[in-house]
Amino acid sequence: MKIHILGIAGTFMGGVAALARELGHGVEGSDQAVYPPMSTQLEKLGIALKQGYDPAHISVDAEAIVIGNALSRGNPAVEAVLDEGRAYTSGAEWLRDHVLPGREVIAVAGTHGKTTTTTITTYLLQAAGREPGFLIGGVAEDFGVSARIGAGREFVVEADEYDTAFFDKRSKFVHYRPAVAILNNLEYDHADIFPDLAAIERQFHHLIRTVPHRGRLIVNGEDENLKRVLAMGCWTPVETFGIASTDKDDGFDWSAKLVNADGSAFDVIHDGKKIGTVHWPMLGRHNVMNGLAALAACHAVGVDVASIIPALADFRSVKRRMEVVGEVNDVTVYDDFAHHPTAIATTLAGLRAKVGDARIVVAMEPRSNSMRLGAHAEALAPSLAGADVVVFLARPELPWDADKAIADVRGDAIAVPDADALLDALAIRVRPGDHVVFMSNGGFDGAPRRFVARLRG
Repeated sequence: MKIHILGIAGTFMGGVAALARELGHGVEGSDQAVYPPMSTQLEKLGIALKQGYDPAHISVDAEAIVIGNALSRGNPAVEAVLDEGRAYTSGAEWLRDHVLPGREVIAVAGTHGKTTTTTITTYLLQAAGREPGFLIGGVAEDFGVSARIGAGREFVVEADEYDTAFFDKRSKFVHYRPAVAILNNLEYDHADIFPDLAAIERQFHHLIRTVPHRGRLIVNGEDENLKRVLAMGCWTPVETFGIASTDKDDGFDWSAKLVNADGSAFDVIHDGKKIGTVHWPMLGRHNVMNGLAALAACHAVGVDVASIIPALADFRSVKRRMEVVGEVNDVTVYDDFAHHPTAIATTLAGLRAKVGDARIVVAMEPRSNSMRLGAHAEALAPSLAGADVVVFLARPELPWDADKAIADVRGDAIAVPDADALLDALAIRVRPGDHVVFMSNGGFDGAPRRFVARLRG
């Protein structure tokens, strides 16, 4: 079958393209914004990609059109598909129909940490010899791709709460029907499609409704919003996870006791019994939670967790999750995907625990729909409390006052109108010993690597 994927350069749709190619389908696609790492993956797979949504880009012999959720009515390619009566589906539906039947699906949901937790879970199953399939919203360093079919029983999928397509406004994760679902956390996000937190909670409950009684829910026991979702009704055994307090028994089924304050080492406790100590290159409390959830999910599908804990010492995470893109003249430059205030704060806290008193410089692009709409504007300054210098990319079309939003940032903070001005502002502020973190869930005009090149002179 020949497939055309509209929105092929997105992290999810790029994974769908990789899976379709591995299954032997002919794959082509088009997209408006194309940038690494997904563009690099598609190129390596030999998948033809065309820029823009010209209907002529869709081959006449394409038997199916897979439409990404970034496209809406009015898009010329969408209108042509509808007018011509061509067969079309969503990426989530295509995955459900062509990849997931007969697999033991592990779905990883949550406002934060989905990509990292999906990657850790996949990595651990691989360490256990399970040969899992996976679809990750990013390129996993340890696998070199964002998706593969896998020869084993398990398939691990990053389960996004964002809507499925212009013709299906349910969250993508309702299509996956997992045997095991990780619920990492739940906060308000996606202000472009959800009016309030309650609307997101309802979607999470729809996911819970699809998990069978024989399965397992792995739930962040610290999250009050998830407790409210479970209270709507639950028909599946629940195992909670959280970080142990020093002065009381929190009652979690899976607990982590920090050995190092930066999260690089922690004891794993299951049902009150220590089963091992993780030593790994990851940082931050949030990553400890991600790792704990992944271990619990592996246990739920029958893996001896104690035997795979040592493998985490060599885990390499995902591109664009605090990925070091260069170290020049004692300046370390990171590329990071954080785009929600909670993720920003926890990422910076983890880095601070590692670097101590060294200066942290943040270059930020408000790229997510929620951030661009101003849904998180009030929380922005507090989330940047861990930074010493902030350069904020406030493009002219940003509909809210960035200067006002960052006025309360603890350190030196400035808003600039474009990426060139951002690089200029960084160049005069950065000094040896600094850690520079670029934060965006978009292409950021290639700014992280451009800045490394600039440092190299």
